[in-house]
Amino acid sequence: MNSPEPDSAGPDRAGPDSTDSASARAAVAPVCSAKGCRADAVWVLAWNNPKLHTPERRKTWLACDAHREHLSSFLGVRGFLKDVVTLAEWESRDSPPA
Repeated sequence: MNSPEPDSAGPDRAGPDSTDSASARAAVAPVCSAKGCRADAVWVLAWNNPKLHTPERRKTWLACDAHREHLSSFLGVRGFLKDVVTLAEWESRDSPPA
């Protein structure tokens, strides 16, 4: 069975053709973390490994509609999954009130 873990060059890791320019990073749409998938991310799966992370710490995987359930199940059976929200909702949490 193929591992559903994100690619090592996932959305939060610099790839070989990455740039340091903030404007260039902003222009690239977030992609699904599923291995081999390059679809636009729609979902944020917030998780933590209680053996490694403090309870309030949240790691994130991004998912397209096609991989949301599969990645959620992978994290869920391990007791790691804490929350699943849309990318827009997650980003609005990080934005200061207008």
